[in-house]
Amino acid sequence: MTEVSPGCQSALNDLRKGIDAIDQEIVELLSKRQKQVDRVVALKKAHNLQVYHPAREEDLISARRQQARDAGLCPDFIEELYRIIIHRSRIEQNGQMARKGVRPGATVLIVGGGGEMGRYFTDWFKGAGYVVRSMGSRDWEDAAKLCDGIDLAMISVPIDKTPGIIHRIGPYLPSRAVLCDITSIKKKPLAAMLYAHSGPVLGLHPLFGPTTSTLDKQIVVACAGRDDAACQWVIDQLSTWGSIIVAATADEHDQIMEFVQALRHFATFCFGQFLASKNIPLARTLEFSSPIYRLELGMVGRLFAQDPGLYAEIIFATPERRALLKEFIQSLGRNLGMLETGDKAVFEAEFKKVAAWFGPFGEQAIRESSFLIDKLIERF
Repeated sequence: MTEVSPGCQSALNDLRKGIDAIDQEIVELLSKRQKQVDRVVALKKAHNLQVYHPAREEDLISARRQQARDAGLCPDFIEELYRIIIHRSRIEQNGQMARKGVRPGATVLIVGGGGEMGRYFTDWFKGAGYVVRSMGSRDWEDAAKLCDGIDLAMISVPIDKTPGIIHRIGPYLPSRAVLCDITSIKKKPLAAMLYAHSGPVLGLHPLFGPTTSTLDKQIVVACAGRDDAACQWVIDQLSTWGSIIVAATADEHDQIMEFVQALRHFATFCFGQFLASKNIPLARTLEFSSPIYRLELGMVGRLFAQDPGLYAEIIFATPERRALLKEFIQSLGRNLGMLETGDKAVFEAEFKKVAAWFGPFGEQAIRESSFLIDKLIERF
């Protein structure tokens, strides 16, 4: 190791003191920035504005990237730094906005409030100052009392039980109360709600589970039912908590969810089932794993670490989903000939056709997955 001269060491110490001073200024500036954010939150709370403003965030990132170029810094580094700052800012805002009720003092009934998602929304509504009542399977004798004067009835029960529960609760609901469900299919529950209740109706599908710690950027699909104006406060409340609301018809939602949820979960199930049947040395394979394999295997392991009943409900929810999954299995069989002959040319031709179908998304997928891989590398 090279010996450092006293003069060099003194110069290093002075430079490091300068860096420490700059670091202190950076922290002070972040504190100053947070105080400005708090003022923004106060204004948003006063006017019931949503936290997430994608156009504003992307404009900010673009401006900071250009500033980095002008200053001789790496734009990617500055973008990553500011995305962390913005994300932290949103979490702080959502934490404060969660205590903001769009309809202070309103009464919410969670039917199925003892379930995981029921408890999840109970906590959020209570935190925002709502009066929250919970109803379970043993509470039907008190249904009239529990429904008296409520402003929202949220149905949070298993998919196969949802239509029956809706028809049963309908006669007890005040005519002005909003009736909504949070199942992962929408056509049948929406039809049941419109039949059972003459008042405002809204179909919701939160695309997240009860372990989600924040609603920041969490997607909720909203399917209009009846009296959109009367239902708007429910959507506004979800937006205030940070959720992104995606409007869709019930038909469109169910068709897309066949692929986004049912097919994806079933394909993951089949992959995990095959690995287990081969009894591969799982821990040993991780030692040989590239980051992308670890990421893929992590998604498989994530599925099998959760409630099988939940995934069974999603996968087997409708005849249309089961028909699609049978078609998927049949499509795998069509590749047997290619494997038996070892025909690489057929494989490459099919590969190019699919790549052309994906189009520009392929480049986006590389960017996004590369980001995830880099984060995985940093952690492990």
